[in-house]
Amino acid sequence: MDEDRRSSAVRALIELAASGDYLDRADAGRALASFAMVDGAREVLLGLVLDAGDTFVTVATAEALLRRQDLAGFAIVAEVLGLADFQHRTYIDQAVTAVFLVFASERDRAMEACEALSLDGSAGVRQGAVVLREMLAQVGPLLFPQEPA
Repeated sequence: MDEDRRSSAVRALIELAASGDYLDRADAGRALASFAMVDGAREVLLGLVLDAGDTFVTVATAEALLRRQDLAGFAIVAEVLGLADFQHRTYIDQAVTAVFLVFASERDRAMEACEALSLDGSAGVRQGAVVLREMLAQVGPLLFPQEPA
């Protein structure tokens, strides 16, 4: 991995995240989600999911973090849920449904990840993981694994 280039990309995306244009912020959120583990990205991603200017930024960034389908993405969404107001929670719930509506196996793995996050060292992540797990439990996936014949 080229750490210098990755750091440069994250710095550029952090600058884009500060744009006054909601499309720039949404693009920054989607791209920055790929770098959720890089120093400096987490704080900016938290801010983008809680974007005060446009709920499109909230949905786009939350979806990108959830599509990672890993603890890093789920932890950021969980932390946000601990801070979010009703409106932001509604849009995050919309993102949860959009990402996990198709495959039951993906939804179930996300619910297991929330169980792991319920043991996180951060109280905000622990509390948000409970809320995220409840949101996931409300999703009715379309496709379930087939039972062996």
